[in-house]
Amino acid sequence: MLTARHLAKTFDTRGPLAIIDDVSLDVKPGESVAILGPSGCGKSTLLYMLGALEAPSAGTVTINGTDPYALDERAQAAFRGRTIGFVFQDHLLLPQLSALENVLIPTTVDKNHQPAAAAERARSLLAAVGLEQRLDHRPAELSGGERQRVAIARALVRSPALLLCDEPTGNLDRAAADSVADLLVSLHQQQNTMLIVVTHSPALAARLGRRYTLADRQLQAQA
Repeated sequence: MLTARHLAKTFDTRGPLAIIDDVSLDVKPGESVAILGPSGCGKSTLLYMLGALEAPSAGTVTINGTDPYALDERAQAAFRGRTIGFVFQDHLLLPQLSALENVLIPTTVDKNHQPAAAAERARSLLAAVGLEQRLDHRPAELSGGERQRVAIARALVRSPALLLCDEPTGNLDRAAADSVADLLVSLHQQQNTMLIVVTHSPALAARLGRRYTLADRQLQAQA
């Protein structure tokens, strides 16, 4: 379970700049949440705090009973790697690697890494996203939608409890965006993850279980 309590984030620019103020959120396995709001409102900042990438100025985050911000840097990175999967607007694939090799990247930092099992898992995920015939293709040989599918497979390869997506369809045309949305929802249900998606897309948000708008530095539930 993800539990966030009274999160706040203030940046010191030419004085304190409050981005998030008093945000609390609970997400259980199998639940999905969409967070909408205009550009610059702090959606990504909130996502990064929930994902142990950006320490809050105040408040707490626990994931399956662990506060990642109470861990030292190395332990926090290890916890993040095995517990959280990230999908960003830009797929962030390494251009010199094949689709399969890109998906396998997160497994290489696992101290219990088992190459054969990891490769089987990666191939299974790429098949699940419709790319079983594109395992050896490099990113330049894939469409935008295909590259994002690879990114989704990479995010899921270590079976994370929490999947965080930052504008996962923002760079895609309508058909590719719909396809990626279908995949996210389907794989989330199959894997029983906790899914949180930051998006500008009402269509994507409508596919998820709960919807919030981030406005005036706080989350407001939508009907």
